[in-house]
Amino acid sequence: MLRWFHALMPKEERFFELFQSHAETVLDGAKALRALLNGGDSAPDHSRAVMANEKRADDITRDVLISLRRSFITPFDRGNIRDLISSMDNTIDQMQKTAKGIELFEVRSFTPQMQEMGDVVVQAATLMCEAMPLLKEIDKQSARIIGITRRISELEGRADDLHDLGLKDLYLSRGKTDAMAFIVGNEVYDHLEKIVDRFDDAANEIHGIVLEYV
Repeated sequence: MLRWFHALMPKEERFFELFQSHAETVLDGAKALRALLNGGDSAPDHSRAVMANEKRADDITRDVLISLRRSFITPFDRGNIRDLISSMDNTIDQMQKTAKGIELFEVRSFTPQMQEMGDVVVQAATLMCEAMPLLKEIDKQSARIIGITRRISELEGRADDLHDLGLKDLYLSRGKTDAMAFIVGNEVYDHLEKIVDRFDDAANEIHGIVLEYV
């Protein structure tokens, strides 16, 4: 009876707009990170762009949590909304950590595997943007949404492979002759892998919402 009552009540639509805005901000941050991985003298500018998008994403996350406290009827369970926006925000938080690490060690050149991992980050962020508007019609779009979450999980596997291949190449080329270069490179690889892990976490949250509401 209560479920039918909730289904008939008007729901706060602003959540969907905020989800979409956050996903677009994450994508902008991912593109800035990818540009950063091209290296060169412009790297600090791209790093600042990552930071700016992370701040914007934090502001949107705060708006979601405030709306959650003020809304009587929400499109999903309050815990689902909180977990989803938190997991989405973790993706760009990890991008910020990556950019900070790169600036800390003043890294200005990156391996092909690092750059390809950056491509994977952009692909995952693009898929997240594709999924957000579909949540508004979750009952009709469930198959598409689940397909997107599976593709993000596949990207996580690809990032793991690139991490392992890149780290092995780095060890063979620098591990025995330049320990510091290997340590720094390992740090960058670790950060990049964690970004894609966070996207996989967000995809799992979306998948869970679909299973609960469809």
